[in-house]
Amino acid sequence: MSTLDEYLNTLTDDSHRQRVVTVLHWVKESFPTLELRIAWNQPMFTDHGTFIIGFSCAKKHMACAPERAGMMKFNKRFDEMGLDYGKMFIRMPWTDEVPWDLLHDLIEFNIEDKKNCTTFWRKNSD
Repeated sequence: MSTLDEYLNTLTDDSHRQRVVTVLHWVKESFPTLELRIAWNQPMFTDHGTFIIGFSCAKKHMACAPERAGMMKFNKRFDEMGLDYGKMFIRMPWTDEVPWDLLHDLIEFNIEDKKNCTTFWRKNSD
């Protein structure tokens, strides 16, 4: 899979597909310098060739993965918001509102934190 359309065609639930389109469009509008790409069969955004945030879909949720440093920076906020998360991603249930402010802050943090990064992934990220 190499295009957004190919990825979207894998989503069988129309409301899930629409939510993904809405989120990806919002990221692109909010952060126009980021590049959308499909890698590892999921949409992700990069900045100067370095990973900023990725998204994936499951039966009960859409997940966002801001890399481990972003997870560690905001884990108290995830707890305060009652979000379900793992070591590398946040689960956003299809039935809940998208946490737009949180997404904005995660992306903004990664752009700033990785502005001098020359690799796709952080080298020191627990």
